[in-house]
Amino acid sequence: MAHDAVVHLIDDDDAVRQSLAFMLTASGYAVRVYESAQVFLDAVPTLQPGCIVTDVRMPGIDGLELQQRLKALDVEMPVIVITGHADVPLAVQAMKAGAVDFIEKPFGDETLLTAIRVAVSRQAVDSARAQEVAAIKARLATLSPREVEVLEGLVQGHANKTIAYDLQISARTVEVHRANVMTKMGAATLSDLLRMVFVARAGEAPA
Repeated sequence: MAHDAVVHLIDDDDAVRQSLAFMLTASGYAVRVYESAQVFLDAVPTLQPGCIVTDVRMPGIDGLELQQRLKALDVEMPVIVITGHADVPLAVQAMKAGAVDFIEKPFGDETLLTAIRVAVSRQAVDSARAQEVAAIKARLATLSPREVEVLEGLVQGHANKTIAYDLQISARTVEVHRANVMTKMGAATLSDLLRMVFVARAGEAPA
């Protein structure tokens, strides 16, 4: 079974790289291997979507610093770190920095495959949600200032008459603006419209 996601495998141990790459390829994944974090970072502009599997302790740039640099470069692929027993505290730091999982050596093939499946699946969901948020925000940007005010009244749960009173316009004008908002947002019902607004706001970065 072929998978769309590419597994980017970073490990300074040549034998480990070859062994894991063979196993992952046999499991249907496209694999790119890198002998160091720096080599991987140099390849960032050409990266294909997927997930990153990296040893946490490597010469030069370790797995934790790699995560920090990826964050600075806005590379949002999920990261799975591989760790030896003595490196567990470092792996925990990596998790706190955003790694989706860490796997302690020695591990079975299925342990790594499961972690990759979960990471890739989570990324697909996150990507779909990000696309939905972007589409909703683009539609919100087409609303006029008055339409935005009417929408905000609807979000607050206010009736048309209440919105009309607050904005000092007629209820009929509110109805017209509300209809325009529904059309521009592509909402079939009020609940659909409200869901869009809440999805867009949930997708905003905290101040």
